[in-house]
Amino acid sequence: MKKQESPHTFSSLTEAHRAFGLPQPQHPLISLIGSAMIEDFEGHPPGAHVLSFYKISYRTQLSGKVRYGQDYYDFDEGGLLFAAPNQVIGSNEPEMESQCSLYTLLIHPDFLWGQPLAKKIKQYGFFSYTANETLHLSEKEKETIINIFKNIKDELESRIDDFSQDVIFSQIELLLNYANRFYKRQFITRQAVNNTLLQKLEEILDDHFNNERTLSDGLPSVQHLADQLNLSPSYLSDMLRSLTGQNAQQHIHNKLIEKAKEKLTTTNLSVSEVAYALGFEHPLSFSKLFKTKTNLSPVEFRQTFN
Repeated sequence: MKKQESPHTFSSLTEAHRAFGLPQPQHPLISLIGSAMIEDFEGHPPGAHVLSFYKISYRTQLSGKVRYGQDYYDFDEGGLLFAAPNQVIGSNEPEMESQCSLYTLLIHPDFLWGQPLAKKIKQYGFFSYTANETLHLSEKEKETIINIFKNIKDELESRIDDFSQDVIFSQIELLLNYANRFYKRQFITRQAVNNTLLQKLEEILDDHFNNERTLSDGLPSVQHLADQLNLSPSYLSDMLRSLTGQNAQQHIHNKLIEKAKEKLTTTNLSVSEVAYALGFEHPLSFSKLFKTKTNLSPVEFRQTFN
């Protein structure tokens, strides 16, 4: 069996540029790469790799391999992909590597040091999504995003003055704010797809509890559910929040309480036995969660039905 190589880590923008056969970046901590630049230089894009900086890419075309949850996207105008530092991105598949980005913005965390944006950028959930969870853009949204990329490009290529860095910061923040708006829109316009995923999530949870998987697997985790749905935990929570107003962990807790009430009212199991049956290692943890959610202890809840 062929040993799988570990993804290469790029620690600097200069190193990443070199891997693509590009000239040295004009600024050591921020770079905007256009498709024309890549076409003008002979470089071979790396396979799966890790960047030590933020990456925001706009692709004009996305193949069917880049999916939205478990379904294909329906916008043909392209989309945005985001990656935070130290995420594994890219692919070793030639078909995937051949998809060229119209613009790719690379931002080293040190560039944001001392700026409010350094903290704010970590609050955007889409940086925690996986590479297959793409922000698809309409034609009008595409124009908005491309214009911001062009503004950043102009600033980086113009003569540096006292205002250049502030202008670039404001353009990056504008880009992220629009991306956040478009993501919220995407959860609304794809509600049918998300409702299907919600139904599948319910089936997974029911199977977990009804077939006594809790005895061997313990409590279902957000990561486990996300893996079953081919989503990242962050995307799953954002999707559920848009549909139900609750994140993935809260959704699991609600299902737990629902099953707990069922066992407390239809069986003679002790509270400890109910806790173990649901996957809790410690009955006290179960009782504490139950009271937090219902304002009653398991014993008090059971007594209301006797």
